[in-house]
Amino acid sequence: MKVVAYSIRSAEKEPLAIANHKKHDITLISNSLSAETAFYAEGKDAAVVFTDDDVSAEVVHQLADLGIRYIATRSVTCDHIDSEAAAGRFIRIANVPESSIAGLDGEALSMALAIETINNLDNWQGKKCLGNACVCSRACDQIKDQQSVHSHGH
Repeated sequence: MKVVAYSIRSAEKEPLAIANHKKHDITLISNSLSAETAFYAEGKDAAVVFTDDDVSAEVVHQLADLGIRYIATRSVTCDHIDSEAAAGRFIRIANVPESSIAGLDGEALSMALAIETINNLDNWQGKKCLGNACVCSRACDQIKDQQSVHSHGH
């Protein structure tokens, strides 16, 4: 999967590389996601974001127009992502389950966030359900409905 990861701090680079095991082609960007930096997502399948990134409706539409089908946040909360806009553009969203980072800090937290982010990418690439990490039930339901219509020749 081709991925762009926004708002990457230097302490996150090594954990992401270790967790990734060279499975995904990840471009690490230190800039936060915004209408001005969305162009980095061109040609990518997924965008990895954090809580400070602008994932408003405007930016979600830009990402969709660039080909993004997945948004993974390196956080427990998804409040910073316009999930309605994402659902409308059939973009799936995943977060980091709170249970996977509870009580962690420092390097252990960075590693756990990286592992969960890569797990989400792995599952999407394998077309697997993300379970509790998948916070896009409406978008996923719409995608399934759309695929069902196409597979039945309607």
